[in-house]
Amino acid sequence: MMAIAESGSGPAFPLLSALVVVPAAGALVVALLPRYQEGVIRVVGLVTTVAAAVLATFMAINFKAGADGFQFLTRQQWIPEFGISWKLGVDGISLWLVVLTALLFPIALAGPIVKKDVKNYTAWMLVLEAGCLGVFLALDLLVFFFFFEIVLVPMYFLIAGWGYENRVYASLKFFLYTLFGSAFLLVGMLSLVFLHQRATGELTFDLVRLAESQSLAESTARWLFLAFAVAFAVKVPLFPVHTWLPDAHTEAPTAGSVILAGVLLKLGTYGILRFGLYLFPAAAVDLAPVLLTMATIGIVYGALVAAMQKDLKRLVAYSSVAHLGFIILGTFAFTRQGLSGGVLQMVNHGISTGALFLLVGMIYERRHTRQIAELNGLQKPAPVLAAVFMVVMLSSVGLPVLNGFVGEFLILLGTFATHRWYAVVGTAGVVLAAVYLLWAYQRVFHGEPQGDNRTIPDMTWRERGVMVPLLVAIVALGVYPKPVLDRIEPSVASLVAHIEQHSDFREPGVAKGRGAGADKAPEEPHAADGGHP
Repeated sequence: MMAIAESGSGPAFPLLSALVVVPAAGALVVALLPRYQEGVIRVVGLVTTVAAAVLATFMAINFKAGADGFQFLTRQQWIPEFGISWKLGVDGISLWLVVLTALLFPIALAGPIVKKDVKNYTAWMLVLEAGCLGVFLALDLLVFFFFFEIVLVPMYFLIAGWGYENRVYASLKFFLYTLFGSAFLLVGMLSLVFLHQRATGELTFDLVRLAESQSLAESTARWLFLAFAVAFAVKVPLFPVHTWLPDAHTEAPTAGSVILAGVLLKLGTYGILRFGLYLFPAAAVDLAPVLLTMATIGIVYGALVAAMQKDLKRLVAYSSVAHLGFIILGTFAFTRQGLSGGVLQMVNHGISTGALFLLVGMIYERRHTRQIAELNGLQKPAPVLAAVFMVVMLSSVGLPVLNGFVGEFLILLGTFATHRWYAVVGTAGVVLAAVYLLWAYQRVFHGEPQGDNRTIPDMTWRERGVMVPLLVAIVALGVYPKPVLDRIEPSVASLVAHIEQHSDFREPGVAKGRGAGADKAPEEPHAADGGHP
């Protein structure tokens, strides 16, 4: 059973609420500042995102490794007559996604310099950060849905207001696709709550209570799982509901692409893991072949289409379709290795692909084109840019000692134990990734530069400083991922035990009930430990 428990390591103040409130308050401050004070607005935006990063780092340092429950719990009654509460918590599954979000936003703001309408741009970025952090922290279904929908608005305006030529089309397509998916989520969520009330007499939106009760009939649970799965599949996005992603990535401003790839796509993979598997374990096991098939097709299809792209940014966008397929593959392996690898790969993809979009943006600022045929020999005039691009590209390929290798290896290992042929086919995606990324690097950076390519400037010191945290994370997670995995694995083991308890699935080689937290009863946090009973 996946129990909710306090480790006793949390601070006395509501840390998780502060993580959401700080960027929201920063957005309010920016909104009140005069438009002409661009320097002050930039400072407020950067300071706000750095403050959120400091809070997330403090949370990660004080997170108790080895605990499988939610820590730093905050719970306040919001609308008690409907069972709705402001309930936030973090466990090993959500911890590093919060840290990733807090890391990428200051980098996205400090990286590309936006000159058009700095005030609204900064305000929307801060609202977007508050929404993303809220999604990863919410343990009440209505609060989760509130944040899940909030993120659509700032990303829509960021693409439409600061994107490229077809930005209006891309932003509208992004909004309509994801709003369509959210309609299924809302219907499924309300149906779950009211059916639970009919079965138990309790009206609640509490994620843990709903998941632990398992009060639905088998056929009903399958339909509700499908409703949740459709919403999250669009957000991931999974094949064949992925067509909004390349357009959104291509037309979004550089910072928008970084956040879209690094954070927003993880709202879908996290949603499937946190809500799909936890709320409907038996239905998830029954319908796993459908999701595994979609994931495997996405891996191969995304890689093949990426290899055919003429636009460098669009190539990176299609690579996300393939990489996210690996995460879904690990999720529906239902093994500790596969799930741990999937969670780790969410973080790895955010770092590597976010870095790739930053580098593509730097190239565009210098050459005002992303066409691979017009870029050649850039290594000669910009050796530092070429070297950094190579490291990030190899991490995305999955080279050992870089971060991408660890996650993909665990995913394939875990999937092979339960769904052998899906793992075998998925392995082709690793080979194809090397093909399209190495081929793109060769065409862009090798050879003799022609025309304007001969005189492009190398990376500035500011750009190098922006890339340093990402490069450090790429190498650190590749060489020594143990501290991260030590905090992921207990929560993953508890989730696997929960799936085993409520379905016919049994993890190969592991006796029933051996997962962390399998024999624990749900516990409520103590106020002295940072929770609010």
